[in-house]
Formats: sequence, C-alpha cells, structure tokens
Amino acid sequence: MAIFNKRWRLLAAGLPLALVTAMAGFTGTANALSTDVVISAVYGGGGNFGATIKNDFIELANLTSNPVSVDGWSVQYASAAGAVFQMTNLSGSIPANGRYLVQQSAGASGTLNLPTPDATGSIPMSATSGVVALVTAQIPLVGCGISCATAPNVKDLIGYGATANVETLAAPGLTNSTANARSGAMVDTDNNSVDFTSGVPSATNTAGVTVRADDGPTDPTPGSVRIHDIQGSGRISPIVGQSVTNVPGIVTAVRTTGNSRGYWFQDPTVDADPLTSEGLFVFLGQTSPTVVPGDSVLATGRVTEFRPAAGAQTLTELGGPISTIKVSGGNALPAPVTVTLPDAFTKSGALEAQPLEPSSYVLDWLEVNEGMRATINQSTRLISPVNTEFDELWVTFKPTQNPTPRGGVVYKSYDDQNSGRFFIQSLIGAPPANVGSTLAAGTTGVIDYQSFGGYVLQATELAAITEGGLKKQKVLPPKKAGDLSVATYNVENLDPDDPDAKFARLAQDLVFNLGSPDIVALEEIQDNNGATNNGEVAANETLAEFIAAIQAAGGPTYDWRSIDPNDGTDGGEPGGNIRQAFLFNPARTTFVDRPGGDADTAVSVLRARPTSNQVSLSVSPGRINPSNTAWASSRKPLVGEFLFDGNKQLFLVANHLNSKGGDHPLTAAVQPPNRVSEVQRLQQAAQVRDFVKDLSEKSAGRARVVVLGDLNDYQFSPVIQSLTESGTVLKTLIDTLPVDQRYSYIFDGNSQVLDHILVSPAIKGYSYGVVHINAEFSDQASDHDPQVMRILTGCDVSPLPTRCLPGSPVVDVP
Repeated sequence: MAIFNKRWRLLAAGLPLALVTAMAGFTGTANALSTDVVISAVYGGGGNFGATIKNDFIELANLTSNPVSVDGWSVQYASAAGAVFQMTNLSGSIPANGRYLVQQSAGASGTLNLPTPDATGSIPMSATSGVVALVTAQIPLVGCGISCATAPNVKDLIGYGATANVETLAAPGLTNSTANARSGAMVDTDNNSVDFTSGVPSATNTAGVTVRADDGPTDPTPGSVRIHDIQGSGRISPIVGQSVTNVPGIVTAVRTTGNSRGYWFQDPTVDADPLTSEGLFVFLGQTSPTVVPGDSVLATGRVTEFRPAAGAQTLTELGGPISTIKVSGGNALPAPVTVTLPDAFTKSGALEAQPLEPSSYVLDWLEVNEGMRATINQSTRLISPVNTEFDELWVTFKPTQNPTPRGGVVYKSYDDQNSGRFFIQSLIGAPPANVGSTLAAGTTGVIDYQSFGGYVLQATELAAITEGGLKKQKVLPPKKAGDLSVATYNVENLDPDDPDAKFARLAQDLVFNLGSPDIVALEEIQDNNGATNNGEVAANETLAEFIAAIQAAGGPTYDWRSIDPNDGTDGGEPGGNIRQAFLFNPARTTFVDRPGGDADTAVSVLRARPTSNQVSLSVSPGRINPSNTAWASSRKPLVGEFLFDGNKQLFLVANHLNSKGGDHPLTAAVQPPNRVSEVQRLQQAAQVRDFVKDLSEKSAGRARVVVLGDLNDYQFSPVIQSLTESGTVLKTLIDTLPVDQRYSYIFDGNSQVLDHILVSPAIKGYSYGVVHINAEFSDQASDHDPQVMRILTGCDVSPLPTRCLPGSPVVDVP
C-alpha cells in the first residue's frame, strides 16, 4: 500500500494544492521595490458576522522620515477572479513614518468604528480573497490581467487568498476576524506571501489613532444555548447550520499546529440527558487559539457538522467566523469520564439515522462523549508502534481479543473489527515504542473525530510507556543448497533522494533478516528523481544505489529487471512513477531475457510447438495487458521468466494492486463500510488470474508460478478469492500460517495482510514465512513486513519427502 495519500488530515482551511501550484508560476514583480509608501494592511471582513470592526479598510504606511503627498493617487480593488478594479481617490499627505487610513464598505454587524478615515470609499471588499493596488494616478487599472503588479503607475500591490494577481505569491487568505498586515520592519520585497501575515485587524489614521478589533467592548453575558443543546442526543446537531452566541464553557485543550487549529471547551454543568455531550471543538482553521486550558470563555459562531472524508462520520463543531470572550482564567477543568468500551464495535446501517446506544456499541459510546475530557484508568498494551511523526498510537482495552504472539491484534474478518482498539494522538508529543509495550494508566485528553482512525483521544497528558522488548525476526539458514528463496518487499517510495541511511537499512534487511534471497520482488521503486515531476521515468539509478548498498552490507551482487512506466500513469506519489522490479542473484538463478517488453506491450504465453507443454513468455520482462482499463492509474504487474536448479522454469508475477484509498473508514457513517477501491482490484485480480490460468493450461499444469507483492487486500477478501479462484488456481501461503500470525502490515491498530505470496499447484514443496521487521516497530525502513518462501529442491517426486510438506518453518521467532 503506497504511503502517499494514506495519511488524511482535517483540511478545512487553506488553498487547494493545485491552486497553490498554479500560482507558483506567476512571478511578476512591481516596477520597483517601494521604499517610501506601501500598503500596510487590508481587511475585508468589516461588519460581517463575527467581526468586531464595522468597516472594511485599506491602510498605507510612509516608510520615510518626511511627509509624502498622495494627491492624485488612488487605491483600487478587484475580486480574486475579477479583472475590473473599483477605485477610491486619495488626497492629502501621509506624515513622516505615519499611516493613512482608507475606509471602505460597512457591514451589518460589528461594534467598533474605525478611527476617523483619511479617505472614504464604498468598495465591498472580500473577507477571504482579493487584490488591492496603490496607484499613483486616478485612472482605473484595465487590461493588466493577473500581472497588475507591473502595470504603469502601480506603486504597490497585494493579492491575498485565492488569487493569482499578486507580487510573486499571495498573502494569506483572510476571514471576518483577520486582516493582513505588513510584517516586521515594513520592508517591501515584492513577495506578498513574505511581506504580509494575517492577524487581529488593526487600523491607524494620519492622526496616529489606532483601533484594534480586540479592543472593542465585550458582552460577558452567556447566551441561551449550551454545548449539550448543540450536540443533541444524536450524531447530528439538532441546530446544525444555526449561529449561536456566547456559548459558555471551560477550555480543556488547544491545538496550535496544522490546518485544524482551535480549542475544545466543556460545560461543567451537566444536563439530565446522558446522550448529550458537554464538550465541543471550536475550529479556527490556521489561526492559533489565544485561550489556554482553564479559561472560562463565551464562544460565538456557527454550528457545523464537518465530515473529514467520504463516508466518514461527522464532527460536530463550532465553525464559521468565531468570536471568543475570555471571562476568567485558571479555572478547574471538568472531571474526565473514564474510557469504557462495550463489547460490540457498532451496529449496521446508517448510523446517523439510529438512536445512540452507548452501553452496547463502541462507536456510540465515543459519539456520546465527543468533545469531552476522558481518561484511561487502566494499563493498556500498544497494538501499533508509536508513530512519532504524528504522535499517534493504538492500544487495546481487551487484551485477550485476537492477540498476535508478538503483542498486536490480528484482523481476521470483515465481521470482527476488534472492538477493543483505541486510538490516541498526543498533543504533547510521544516517545518511540513498539508493539507489545505497555501504556500505564492515566492518559487523559478530549474525544475527537478525524478521517484517519476515526474517534481519537487527543491527549493532553500521556502516561508512561514501558517498552515490551520486541525483537526483529530473520530467516533460518537454508537446509539444502539447491533451495531457491523468493521474497517480496514493499520498500516505500525508494528513490535516490532518500537518505543513505534508508538504503543502508533496507540493504541490511535483505542481507541479514531475509538471508539474501535469490530473487526479490520489490514494490514502490521510484524513478531517478523521486517526486520531482519532470517527465523522468527511468529507475536505473534507484536500483543501482540499492544494489550497491546491498553489496556494502555483505550481500551478493544482484542484477535487476524492470519496465519503466509511461509518465504519470501508474499512480502513487505524483512524479514518483513507482513500479515493481526484480532483483536476482545471477550466481543462484538465471533471468531469461526475451526482448520487446515495454510499458505498452502485453506479455503472452507461447507454446514451443502446437502440441508441446513447454511454454515461454513472448517478452521477459513483460507486463500483463497494460492497456486494459483495470490498470488505469495503477501499477501494472511485472512478469519474468527464471531458471533455477539446472533448467527448471519459474514464472514470477510481481504486483502492486490498486490501493485502498477512497474506502470508507472502519468508523464509517454507514456500516459495514463501503469498500470503494475493491471494484478496481477485482478487475485487476481477474487479469492476473487469467494470465496464470493461461500459463497453467498451455503447460498442462506444469508451470511453476509465483504471484507475489503488495496486493492491497486481505486473505479473506473477494479480491484474493477471485485471484486464486478459491485456491484452485493459486494457493495463498499466508493461510498456511496459524491464524494469529497472518499479518504483514498494521493499520488502525489492526495487524492485517496486504502483502502476499501465492503459488501454483506445480510447486510441490515449499517453506514460507512473514519476517516481522517493520510494521510493529517505531523505527521502520518501510511500513510493510517482507515475506520469504523457499522452493525446496527434491520435491518433484511422489510421495513427497517429509521436508517438502507444508509447515516447514522459514522464520525464527526471537
């Protein structure tokens, strides 16, 4: 499963990436850097809901020690997408090192008047995105398109928010409660994104009188609506979409990073309904909260239901323009509820239409306590490693529920979601720790909901973690020299831009932990410049660097085969052009090269003669039916023909099927969750299965075939059942392991299977295992564990010798 797009965050604010990228191409600069008069502030939210100041305004600053006349000048405004500028004429002068205030349109709200303006217009400026130009003439700007910064008479210009009409890059987008002000020493660099920052609106006129939005009068009287009225007794607020004023509560936690900044607050006075939460998140976008835990506040805003991803449940929150009145500080926080998870994970059907049953279902208990302080009053076991990049960990409240021998929780079927799993994200950081470690009692925070992981405890206090002593596995020495070892390893977007340490670590994995397999199918090999999106598709440098690292680690001198994809057609990280590749040890096996394979040519199965059972590939390496729509924006299987143990043929099909991106989360609003991505994988599975069947039929069942790689689906899934034709075409080797050992990846706290090795019936004797070196550890070279099988020599006889019978171990258990 590709790491790219795996991680979703609450992106409720900020510009779309595509727009930011497009804007980066506009690099026009003004005629000259302004060293005397500049635009010092712009504000378009005046008089809007949640605004304190009644009017929009534009402020100018004189950077010199002498007065500057603005007679005959103008300020002009256009919308973000508009080409028509509205103009306000200026007159008079700006004092030495002083300011000049231009008042614009008023709204219906607000409590503060601006200082006496030096010029007055009636332009209704946008509260989010727009363009303001300071012009040394009173002629409307016409025809400059998105390059008005370089138009005649333009002394200074600011484009803010989602506009391309800028000096180099846009200043921050605004809200009803934020203005852009020139930063620091007021130096003009002709880069709006550098010169301006957003913050509390503040306006100063030529007389030096300043009004700040936070200087206004406040009304400390609580409104009539309480948090439990907003949350209601269901999943959706009964007053969603309505504006509420002066909702009281005590701040319990704050989030000051990312695009979902804000604070949680809770009403210490509990109502009589056990189904209504007393906690709520106040969403501030990219603006950091100024309140701290213990502040008593009155919050004003609009009740929203934020759905962070397709199919996810919603988070009830206070959004829109936010006004917060601090009444007092240092108050005691409301007592936390104790996290208590019922036996069942959830009911079926549309959850938002059903009553909450918190004593029966985990998802209902979490919803009832959404936004509230909660604490874990028992020690728990880590069932995923701590993700130190995002300070995340999963624990289990039910230690005997489907445990793995190494401390995790195995995912056995769609009907068993492992209801004891619990997700924690620490707001104060988290130390590295591995699966099987112990989290002591005492972790406390607030219950939140996000797309990745669903319900989560945003921890303000993280209890001590005691490492469990988990060790990494390695393969056992081969018992016979003629055995052929084959491995699959997803190396997670490997490219030459990765640090040398990653190459060295992966090389160590192959040499020490995997025992230098004779053939390795690699997934997620990127092109020679990684995510740089410039048309490069070759990966020879990536593979050469990896092979050199393996040699340095004491491994063999591998050779490699792969096929470069067409640019941008195989999914994964944009610009990376991931693909599969074969590494093979030429001292142990021979790759049969058959020319003609490329990104667009389909490999086919050939008979030596019409009546012969001897088969070969039309091209080697080759790709399975790459033009078929099943492979749209996805990796195409790589097929290769090998010889081993004399002249025994072996056909390998290396895969990286369509990822699970787009599937609804386990905590989805409709249960069971919709597996959207499965449709394409079923099509892909059919393509691979039909190719293997062709090999089998034309060889009269004699073709030794290994299908392996990141199939992005579970051993019990319809995809794997279709690919193997329920075990008749291919055998799923993960199913030969005990149930509690069937995993190669951990997601949402579930130890699960995404990677596979499947074999055709012609392979009689083998040993197999998953080598656990990554998924359970905070220190990972990849997020996947590799798998190894050995094709055992001397197993082409009947009855099978004892060593050829399934179940022979290949992995030690430290």
